[in-house]
Amino acid sequence: MKNVIKKLVLCGLAVMSLDSLATPVNINTADAKTIADALNGVGIKKAEAIVSYRKEHGPFKTPEDLVNVSGIGAKTVQKIKADILLEEAKVAPAPAASTAKQAKP
Repeated sequence: MKNVIKKLVLCGLAVMSLDSLATPVNINTADAKTIADALNGVGIKKAEAIVSYRKEHGPFKTPEDLVNVSGIGAKTVQKIKADILLEEAKVAPAPAASTAKQAKP
């Protein structure tokens, strides 16, 4: 019985840990559902307000700009700031393959 309880507790902790790992989201391009799913503490209504504000006022320049959205305060911004992207992640181009043959030593 103790083993079963231990396993249940460990599973619960694992699920809570995974839940706290949010995926960064671009608030300037994502739809409301994606924003709500990605940002802990932002439900669908707040996410819809973010999208609506963005459409009316243009892209967000800083995460702190979210305080201008109805229903989002400075505390919420501080909690979600690390999970907010403002532009697409830039991927470094792969190095070009060298066509020259290396000389043998």
